[in-house]
Amino acid sequence: MSQASCYHCGLPIPDDLELSVTINGEPRAMCCYGCQAVAQSIVDNGLEDYYRSRDALPESPREAMPTILEQIALFDHADFQKSFVKELGENEREASLMLEGITCAACIWLNEQHIGKLPGVTAININYASRRARVRWDDSRIKLSDILLAVAAIGYRAFPYDAAKNEEISRNERRDAMWRLWVAGFGMMQVMMYAYPVYIANGDMSADIESLMRWASLVLTLPVVFYSSAPFFRNAWRDLRLRRVGMDVPVALGVGVAFLASCWATLTQAGEVYFDSVTMFVFFLLGGRYLEMNARQKALSVTEALTKLLPAFAQKMPNFPVDREPVQVVVADLTVGDYVLVRPGEIIPADGKVVEGVSYANEALLTGESLPVAKRPDDIVTGGSINAESPLVVRVEQVGEGTRLSAIIELMERASLDKPRIVEIADRIASYFVGTLLVVAVLTAVGWYLVDPTQALWITVSVLVVTCPCALSLATPIALTVASGALARDGLLVTRGHAIETLARATHFVFDKTGTLTTGKMHLLDVVPFAGLGREDCLELAAALEQASEHPLALALRHAVPSAKYQASDSISEPGQGVEAVVDGCRFRIGRPDYALALGGLALPDGAAAWLDSGDTAILLADAERCLALFLIGDEVRPEARRLIDDLRKAGRQVTLLTGDAPSVANRVAETLGIKDVRAGATPAGKHQCVSSLQANGAVVAMVGDGVNDAPVLAQAQVSIAMGGGAQLARTQSDLILLSENLAHLNRGFKRAGFSLLVIRQNLWWSFFYNIVALPAAIAGYVTPWLAGIGMSLSSLLVVLNSLRIQRKECE
Repeated sequence: MSQASCYHCGLPIPDDLELSVTINGEPRAMCCYGCQAVAQSIVDNGLEDYYRSRDALPESPREAMPTILEQIALFDHADFQKSFVKELGENEREASLMLEGITCAACIWLNEQHIGKLPGVTAININYASRRARVRWDDSRIKLSDILLAVAAIGYRAFPYDAAKNEEISRNERRDAMWRLWVAGFGMMQVMMYAYPVYIANGDMSADIESLMRWASLVLTLPVVFYSSAPFFRNAWRDLRLRRVGMDVPVALGVGVAFLASCWATLTQAGEVYFDSVTMFVFFLLGGRYLEMNARQKALSVTEALTKLLPAFAQKMPNFPVDREPVQVVVADLTVGDYVLVRPGEIIPADGKVVEGVSYANEALLTGESLPVAKRPDDIVTGGSINAESPLVVRVEQVGEGTRLSAIIELMERASLDKPRIVEIADRIASYFVGTLLVVAVLTAVGWYLVDPTQALWITVSVLVVTCPCALSLATPIALTVASGALARDGLLVTRGHAIETLARATHFVFDKTGTLTTGKMHLLDVVPFAGLGREDCLELAAALEQASEHPLALALRHAVPSAKYQASDSISEPGQGVEAVVDGCRFRIGRPDYALALGGLALPDGAAAWLDSGDTAILLADAERCLALFLIGDEVRPEARRLIDDLRKAGRQVTLLTGDAPSVANRVAETLGIKDVRAGATPAGKHQCVSSLQANGAVVAMVGDGVNDAPVLAQAQVSIAMGGGAQLARTQSDLILLSENLAHLNRGFKRAGFSLLVIRQNLWWSFFYNIVALPAAIAGYVTPWLAGIGMSLSSLLVVLNSLRIQRKECE
C-alpha cells in the first residue's frame, strides 16, 4: 500500500503521526505541525480557494506555500517588522514589500483592487516598473500576515523588500522568460518547416502527406501552448475566477481557440489549421515581453545602484587615536562615535566627519556632481561616496536610517509609488478596454460567421490578439520611472510622482535668494580704504582682529587673506558689536560702524554713508584716531544661476525673485541675474500670499527655496524644489530635491522633465493610434494572427524603447 501524502505540501506522512485540517468541508491529512498550522491559518482567513486554484503540488517543501506562509506568525512580530515596517501612528503601519508574479499592468490593478478592499487596509500603491508595493493598514483591524495571505490567495507572492532577494527574483524571471521564449522560437521554426510545403503545394499535396504535416505540427505546437503560453492561461484563469478581465484574457482566448480549432481540424481532416500562426504570435509576444522586462529592469538601474552603495564591511578603529590598528566589522554594527579607516578606492560606510587625512570623494551617484569633492579634516562625508585618493579617518555621525543615502532611497521609493493623475486616468481607461475588446471580438465572430464562416476563426483570433491596453498602461509609468532615474543622475531627486509632469508644465519659477540663487555663505565683496592704507594692509589687520572669532562675517574676512601677517593680543569680543584688540602696540576695533567709531569718538568719513546704504553688510575698521577701512560683506551669487535664469526666460517661463531680504540687497542680486520681477522684504506669510496670487491668475508655480521659512510656500506651489543642503522641514515639503545644490543640475532637470513630458505624450498618442488603426484592420480581415502577435508585442516594446530615450537625452 502506498504511503499517504500531505494535502498541503505533498510530502509523505510519517506512519506514527495523525494530523489533519478540515479544508472545504473534508479532513485533510498533514505531514507535520508546520503544515497543519499554515493550512489552518489559510482556512481561518477564508482563503481555502488557495487549494482549489493551485495547479499542482509544489516541487519542493519550500514551495509548499508562498514564502510568507512558512512562518506566518513571524511577520506579525514587532522585532521582525523593524526592518521593513514603519509605525505611522498608534495603530497605523506601513510596509515596503515586493511582489513576485507580476507580468503586466493588469497585475498591478488586480493586486491594488484586491488588497485595497481588505478591511483595515488604508492605502496600497504598487510600482509597475520595480514591482514594489507600499501597504498601509490599521494594525488593530488587520494583521500583516492577513494581507500577505490575501496576496497569495490570488496567485502572487509578497516578500519584505530586500535588494538581494529582488535581484534574485529578477534573475529568475529573466531565466524563465528566456526558456519559454526559446521553446516558442524553436517550435515556431519547426512548425513553419511543415507549414511551408503545404502552402506552396497549393492543393497538389496528397491527403496522407498533408495529414502527416498537420500531426507533426500539432506535436511541435504542444510545448509552445502548454509551456511557453502557460503564464497567459494561468493569469487569464485567475482573472476570470475573480470575475475580472485582465490583459491576458484576450491573449489566452486567442491562443486557446486557434489551437483547439486546429486540433479539431487535424482530427477530422477538415478545415484549416493555424499551428504556424499560434507558435509565431506566442513567440513574438514572449519576445516583446522579454525585451520589455530587460528595459524595465535597466530603467531601475539608478535606484538599484543606490541600494547597493554601502559596503558590507568597514575598517573600525576601536581605540583611535591611541591604537590605529583597524578591525573589520559589519557596517550594520557601526554606532555613532565610532572611528573608521577608509582607504583609497573604498566606499565610505556611513555619514560622518573627517578627523584625519586629505583626499577627494566621488559623490556622483548621490549628488550628480561628476567632479570629485575635496575632503579635509572637519569636512562632512556621505556614506556611499567613494574615497578617491588618500586614506581618511572618519568619525561616524549617522548610521542606518539616519544616513543621507537612506533618506535619498526612501524619497525615491515614495516617488515611485506615488501615482500621478495621468497614470490613474490611463489605468482607468485600460481597465475598461479589455471588456470592450471581448464584446467587439464576439460581434466580429458572429458577423464573419454569417458572411464567410471559413474566415471567422482566424479573424476573431486576430482581433483578440492585435489590440491590447498594455502599451497604454505602460506609456506613462515606464517613462516616469526612466525620467526619475535620469534626473537622479543629474542630481535632482524626485520625491513625488507628479513632480516631473508639473515641472515641465510650470509657467512661473519663483526663487528664494539666500541659499538658493546665492550660496548662503558670506564672502568679502569690497574693501573701501579711508586713511591711505592699502587694501591688503587693511585686510591683514582685519583678519588678525577676527582670528579668534567663528562668526560668519569674521570667517569671510579671514578667508579673504591667504596667510596671517599680524598677531592680535588683548582681544575683547562684544557679542553683536565686534572685536577690540591690540596689533603692533596699537588698539583697533572692527565691527558695527557705531561700535568701531566709539573707540575714538570719531565720525564717518565723507562718502561712507553711501556704502552703508548699499544693502550689503558693512564692517568698519578703526583705531582711536581715524577710520581705516570699510569692508562690504555679502552673499555670493551662484555662478550657474545666470544661465538657469536665461534658459528659463528663453523657454517662455516667468521668473520672480521672492525674498525676505531688504530691497537694496534683492535688487542687486536681481540685476546681476537679469530678473525683472523682484518682491523683497516678504515674510513667510507674504511669500505664501504671493504664490497664491500667481496661482489665482492661472499660473503653474514652481517654487525653489531653502530653509524652514520656505516650508509653507514650498507646500503651496504646484511643484517645489528644495536645495539639498537646506533645512529638513523644507526638504520634506518639496517635490524635488537638488542634492548637489548646483543650479546647472536644476537647469538640466527642467529640460529633461520637458523632454519626458513630450515622450509621455508620444507614448499615449502611439497607444491610441495603434489601437484605432489595428482594431478596424483586424476586424476587416487584413491582419493575420501571427501579424497580430507582432503588432501587439511591438506596440508595448516601442513604448518602452521610446521611454529609454529619456536616459540618453543630452540636456545641457
